Amino acid sequence: VQLVESGGGLVQPGGSLRLSCAASGFTFSRYHMNWYRQAPGKERELVALISSAGGTTNYADSVKGRFTISRDNAKNTVYLQMNSLKPEDTAKYYCNARPPWGGRDYWGQGTQVTVSS
Repeated sequence: VQLVESGGGLVQPGGSLRLSCAASGFTFSRYHMNWYRQAPGKERELVALISSAGGTTNYADSVKGRFTISRDNAKNTVYLQMNSLKPEDTAKYYCNARPPWGGRDYWGQGTQVTVSS
């Protein structure tokens, strides 16, 4: 099983980034997918989630209206479009795959997002 995040980097406040998470080794279309983030000295927090078929999404209050999660089950990839980025969005962003039946979930290694002028 692999989850490989990409798309992180350094961006100025107000800028945009698009994170991708490419999945392999499991039946991607059966798993709910989540993006988490963890800033230095803080706990990991759930940023956005999308259901297995993509019909349901939810967001942390801190990113609502600025971030959009989406998935392409044909490409085994989940995305996080991040607009109007703020310095407080600086964190390492992790992709997570969680089965709806409550089994084991999987994590990627993370991609760093830094928002700074």
